[in-house]
Amino acid sequence: MLSSPLELLAPIAGIIALLFAIYLAWYVNRFEVENPKMGEIQKAIREGSKAYLKRQYKTISIISIILTVILYIAFDLQSYQGIPFVSFAFIIGASFSLLAGYLGMDVATRANAKVAYSVRYGLDRPLKLAYYGGLVMGLFNVGLSLLAVTGLFYLYGSPELIVSLGFGASLSALFAQLGGGIYTKAADVGADIVGKIEAGIPEDDPRNPAVIADNVGDNVGDIAGRGADLFESMTAENIGAMLVGVALFLVTNNFFFVIFPLLVRAVGIFGTILGVPFIRARNFKDPMIPMRNGMIATTLIVVFGLYFLVTNTILSVNLYLAALAGVLMSVLIFLITDYYTSKKYRPVEEIASSSTTGPAVNIISGFSVSLESTALPVIAIILTILIGYYFGGLFSLEVEGISWHEGGVYGTAVATMGMLSVAGMILGMDGFGPIVDNAAGIAEMSGEEKEMRDRMDAFDAAGNTTKALTKGYALGSAGLAALLLFQAYLTDYARIAGIPSLEVIVDIVRPEIIAALFIGGLLPFIFSAYAIRAVGKAAFKVVEEVRRQFRDIPGLMEGSAKPDYSKCVDISTLWAQKEMIIPGIMPVLVPLIVGFIFGPVAVGAFLMSATVSGTLLAFLMNTGGASWDNAKKLIESGAFGGKGSEAHKAAVVGDTFGDPLKDCAGPSLHVLVKLINTVSLTFILFFVLYSII
Repeated sequence: MLSSPLELLAPIAGIIALLFAIYLAWYVNRFEVENPKMGEIQKAIREGSKAYLKRQYKTISIISIILTVILYIAFDLQSYQGIPFVSFAFIIGASFSLLAGYLGMDVATRANAKVAYSVRYGLDRPLKLAYYGGLVMGLFNVGLSLLAVTGLFYLYGSPELIVSLGFGASLSALFAQLGGGIYTKAADVGADIVGKIEAGIPEDDPRNPAVIADNVGDNVGDIAGRGADLFESMTAENIGAMLVGVALFLVTNNFFFVIFPLLVRAVGIFGTILGVPFIRARNFKDPMIPMRNGMIATTLIVVFGLYFLVTNTILSVNLYLAALAGVLMSVLIFLITDYYTSKKYRPVEEIASSSTTGPAVNIISGFSVSLESTALPVIAIILTILIGYYFGGLFSLEVEGISWHEGGVYGTAVATMGMLSVAGMILGMDGFGPIVDNAAGIAEMSGEEKEMRDRMDAFDAAGNTTKALTKGYALGSAGLAALLLFQAYLTDYARIAGIPSLEVIVDIVRPEIIAALFIGGLLPFIFSAYAIRAVGKAAFKVVEEVRRQFRDIPGLMEGSAKPDYSKCVDISTLWAQKEMIIPGIMPVLVPLIVGFIFGPVAVGAFLMSATVSGTLLAFLMNTGGASWDNAKKLIESGAFGGKGSEAHKAAVVGDTFGDPLKDCAGPSLHVLVKLINTVSLTFILFFVLYSII
């Protein structure tokens, strides 16, 4: 029996999100591309993307099926009389994560040529086509995540039983993001080194044998990979917040404390849909302006929606203020990332200026900006955690039986949900980036007039910024969720061990705890080393192939012969699949090793250490890589000598160095952080029963 109609808000919002995504997909698909050359290029990109995902999803499916069987034997057969609670939730998470990525990629590969062709009709149509194409990914992600968590929770009746949903989503997301990142950066680096630096031809010149592979990479990395990644983020953080809410439900008997994270996500969906009409072109030069307007509108709608939600469910103005702290953090991360990655501000200008003295100084300058860029986001995370904890503590004074710490932790959970409430709109901006990147490439490869290419370049530059912004947002939410997921782990450990949660103490003086702290801090670095090395190996093979074609195909440089695009696509695909396995398995095996050797408390130390080092390293890589990229774009716009100058060549080297950081290792790190948490939550019972120490 329903205690309130609001309990149906989450599934209704999930269905509306999917229906609106279908409408947006129809809107994008109804426009025709009347340029045969563009259609031919679009077809090659689309077929290459599908071929890659087919091979990648086969690999992920095999690993997921093996783990499903292990989970069934280890949990369902032993503890639930053979009812597949844990294994079914795991396979749903893994499948939906991949589905979210595939649906986004499918629409994006339809939208790219339509955007390139539509710039001849003004700016409003390409803006809407690109943004709506990206928003399809956002709404499918939010909708599928909400329906999966809500459906399984109402079916099982316990958030503890759906932890493996987050495990499955995280595992698929890591492989999708990592494999897609290796693919896209191998192709991109190969195309840049031989094409732009050695041959001196434009970035998306049709003579470059790696150009199609590069454009395919935008879709399999930045669309399919990011789609799976963000599905995982929302799913894992929702489950973590629900686990924290169970303790308050047991005291207050108010069911809304458990499902409040789902209701916040529902408010975010309505805010996103109502914010879409504000994204329209009205004599703007920078496409970021209308998207920023949409973000402002959505944020304001969410602020009012959250007030209505809080006052009708968990009944605390203090928790509403905690939610506002999370919303404010999403805006702060947006502004901070824009400062470090936009061509208008000091960091990018500094890197571009340093390029005039050569690639070495470009690297030095860019790396210093990368290091510096970690400070402000971390300060924002710290302030939001403290503010959320404080208002949650004040809330605890309103309810008898809830300690300051329990209320404070729930306050941080509410702050995390507040930040994620605007996820739909930000995910639309995330999908916008690779779509316009593809569109700019298609415009150049199809021989469009300079005026049309210049218009697309403005969209492409905005797309670089939106991709950086959304990565910063994802990292900020991961950092904010650190205490939430850590507390969920400790709460679950206390329940299994039969002790009060406040009595769980991580004593950092003990040698096994120190060992776990070092292992946790080390894991993101070793993972990143494997990921970046994988890009280097794959890029080496692509470079060899591009050089071979320029050398062996007569008339290729003159444009009288066509390159063999499929060779570079095949090389990138093969090496991405081969090299993603070892780093992909690391975050599954390492927490298990730590748990079985050092015990469940040491795993808590491991999780916090890995979260801190992983978040800092990810901010360094994502923001720094985007700064290098936009410094190159600033020079290409005519500053410091423009295209073909020595400064430009140095900036291309810097951009090539930053590529695997911002598009492969960096975006995979916050997935790693979530995955080690969900693995640990799933196997905590075994750590308690069977650890050596």
